[in-house]
Amino acid sequence: MADKKDANKPEDTSTDQGSKKKKLIIIGGAALLLIIILGVTAFFLLKKSNSSKETPEKSEAAVQVPSLNPPAAIGPMIEIKEFIVNIISEVDRHYVKASLTIELVNNPTVVDNNTKATGNDLAKEEATQRMAQIRDSILLLIGNKTYEELQDLQGKKQLKAELASKINSILRNGQVKEIYFTDFVVQ
Repeated sequence: MADKKDANKPEDTSTDQGSKKKKLIIIGGAALLLIIILGVTAFFLLKKSNSSKETPEKSEAAVQVPSLNPPAAIGPMIEIKEFIVNIISEVDRHYVKASLTIELVNNPTVVDNNTKATGNDLAKEEATQRMAQIRDSILLLIGNKTYEELQDLQGKKQLKAELASKINSILRNGQVKEIYFTDFVVQ
């Protein structure tokens, strides 16, 4: 019997050592995995906090830097009241309902010695006097557009360019700087 006990003891020792090694490997692997997870989490948290710290610095710098190109002065504005124009369409009847504002070139160096009017006053006065011609040109130009041309942004930009060119051909004392659609419905 003593032999049986002695024979069992060496086997139990090797089994205990094997299970201890397995436990040690499992604990070591779990600890390593935990360290990796903590490292990755710390990396992303630090990266996020650094980027949020950089954002206020950039915005403060943008606020503190003076503008090198100050905004251009706004020229005289001429409002063209709402109008409705039928447009070309093969399928249905479509129309444009629009109103716009024309900004004229700000030219204060031009002065009429007889009336002491500046370039702004002369351009605005001329546009007001020629309003019938301007409205006629706008109506004819928009009336020759198709429904498809006026549906997208590119078509509207093209229309603005054509309107500016046409109105500039009418005016003598001023020029169109920009056209702003204040209302524009294609239906």
